[in-house]
Amino acid sequence: MVPLRALRVEVMQVNLGYRCLMACRHCHVQAGPDRVELMDRENIEWVLKVLKKHPSMVLDLTGGSPELNPHFKYLVREARRLGRHVVCRSNLTIFFEDIGQELPDFYRDQAVEITASLPCYTEETVDTIRGRGTFQKSIRALQQLNAMGFGRDSTNLRLNLVYNPEGAFLPAAESTLEETYKKALKERYDIIFNRLFTFSNMPVGRFRDHLIRTGHLEKYMGTLRKAFRPETVQGIMCRHLINVRWDGRLFDCDFNQALRLHLHEGYPQHIRDFDPDALSGREIRIGDHCFGCTAGQGFTCGGAIH
Repeated sequence: MVPLRALRVEVMQVNLGYRCLMACRHCHVQAGPDRVELMDRENIEWVLKVLKKHPSMVLDLTGGSPELNPHFKYLVREARRLGRHVVCRSNLTIFFEDIGQELPDFYRDQAVEITASLPCYTEETVDTIRGRGTFQKSIRALQQLNAMGFGRDSTNLRLNLVYNPEGAFLPAAESTLEETYKKALKERYDIIFNRLFTFSNMPVGRFRDHLIRTGHLEKYMGTLRKAFRPETVQGIMCRHLINVRWDGRLFDCDFNQALRLHLHEGYPQHIRDFDPDALSGREIRIGDHCFGCTAGQGFTCGGAIH
C-alpha cells in the first residue's frame, strides 16, 4: 500500500486542553468540566516561536473549550500581533459564563474567525446532543455576534457553524444543508453566518463508546468504508496541518491525538523540535477511523472536500 504523506504544513492546530463546559456525546477527545489537561505557558511560548518563524501559518485553536485555558487571550493577542490569522473553535455557551462575558468584544477586537458548533437548527436536537438549554444560549450568542458584525460579508469578522449528524449516519451534502441552515436561522431568529461546515461523527472517543454500547460500531464502520471516495484523500486535513496536544506533543490530526497515535519515529515529536521541512513530507499514521474523513464528501477542519 502506498503511504499517505503530508504535503505542507499550512495550519498549526493547537489543542489548548480537554476542559470544557459540556460533555457532548460525539466528542472525540472526551472533553468535559472535570478534565484537568491544559497547555502551560512554556508550550504556549513554543507555539508563538513557531508562528514567528512561519508568517503564512494559520493558528487553529481547539479543545475542549479553548477559552478555558488561562493563557488563551495572551496566545491570541500575540499571534495577531505577529499578523497571523487565528481561528477559534467555540461552543458559544461560554459567553454566558463569568469567564466568557468579555469574549465577544475580544474576538471582534482581535478579528478572530469563529467556528462554532451548532449540530442542528432545531432546539430539540441540539439540546439532546449537547444538554438542555444549549440551543437557546447558542442562539443568543449568535445574535450578539451578528450585532457586532460577525457573519456579514461586508466585514472581516467571519462566523462559521459546524454540523455533526445526531447519530450513526453521514451528513447530507454541505451546500444543501448550509442553504437549509441559513434559511431556518434567518427566518426564525434573524441570524446570519458565513459558512456551514459538515463533519462526520468520527468513531473515536465518546462516539465510539456510544456505538459499542448500542451495538452499532460494526454497522457504522461498514457505512464509512462503503462511502469511501479516493478523490477525498488529496484534501484531507492531515496533509495540510500539524496538530499540537496540550503538552506540546505533535500529531497528524486531533483524532490521532485522541487515539494517542503519535507521529512515526524519525519525525519531530514536540513543538520545541518543529521542523517544517521534515513535517511537510512525513508519512501519516492511519487507521480505520480515517474512513470518517474520506467517506462521502469527505471533510477537513474547513468542512467538506467535495
